[in-house]
Amino acid sequence: MSVEIIGYIGSALVLVSMLMTSVVRLRIINLIGSVIFAGYALLIQSYPTALMNICLAGINVYYLIRIFKQPKIYDPVKTDPDDAFFSHMLDRMMDDIHVWFPEFPAKEINADVAYIVCCETQPACLFLGKDNAGSLEVLLDYATPAYRDTSVGRFLYRYLASEGFTSLIFKQKSDGHVPYMKKMGYKDADDGSYILDLQNFK
Repeated sequence: MSVEIIGYIGSALVLVSMLMTSVVRLRIINLIGSVIFAGYALLIQSYPTALMNICLAGINVYYLIRIFKQPKIYDPVKTDPDDAFFSHMLDRMMDDIHVWFPEFPAKEINADVAYIVCCETQPACLFLGKDNAGSLEVLLDYATPAYRDTSVGRFLYRYLASEGFTSLIFKQKSDGHVPYMKKMGYKDADDGSYILDLQNFK
């Protein structure tokens, strides 16, 4: 492998990290890219470039430690699907929502359950569902970019279980959302939907 290829790989990873919507993924990929590019800079004896990338790697490590060690305190806010603030958040996030939930309707949302999960004062998750005798059909389970790990989902699912809901059912086609659902414990149903037993979160 030539030295230049190492530089190209490091540069590509740094650039790709800028495309991440998850802050954690951005930091991790940027960290790897910075370390590789710092190694390349040392090989070609470009010490200012190496120093800059070492500093970038250190910054990424610092913020990753803060992200993973600092506990997130979430608060559930039960609201209405037609609430003005909830509608405002949907409008602001709709383009990104459609990346993960391409079948989510922009208008005439037929939901009877709505929650905003906040982390301090910041909206971390928007949830919409249809209640069917304690089983919730998930219409939207959207985490805002800064909170795209499993912590807000686990908090929400524990809260929904404490509210008496027994399961979540997701019927939409959403390839991007499936890996997250699998990580959270959703199971494949015979009709192509996904089901999560909320009793596991009590």
